[in-house]
Amino acid sequence: MKYSQYNFKFYLNANHAIWLGGVLGQNHPHTWEISLDTIKVGDDFIQFDQIEKSVEKYFAGFQDSDINKIEPFITTNPTLENLCGYFKNELGKLLGNKGWLLVRIEMSETPTRSYIIDLTDEVDVILAANRRERELSRNFSSAADNMLDQILGSKDSGE
Repeated sequence: MKYSQYNFKFYLNANHAIWLGGVLGQNHPHTWEISLDTIKVGDDFIQFDQIEKSVEKYFAGFQDSDINKIEPFITTNPTLENLCGYFKNELGKLLGNKGWLLVRIEMSETPTRSYIIDLTDEVDVILAANRRERELSRNFSSAADNMLDQILGSKDSGE
């Protein structure tokens, strides 16, 4: 199923060192590019700057830092894959609370290599449930309106 999507890009400057074979490698810097494909759920006005500011505020906790000193990466190896998975979960919650769905996250530590997590299957399920919920709400609202019309109509005709 196809949806209208929005793509946001963010840049995170930070250092990390990864564990290989039980040995911690050299701490080194990256400018990670993080691309988020999203869907806005609902028909309300879209204020992109609010989403951008919320995500930038979230990333501020990692900006210009040593990732190895930030939970959960004190104990979790801060590989590209682990960082992307963690950000997927956290940004998915952040966006969800604002009425958006995260469809795909792509994170790269160099211009030539990216790691991607695609959530399309999960999004299809969520959007289908959202459509059912809206339809039930419309049906309930319509039934309530009809009932009120009958009550008020019979009250008006009885006077």
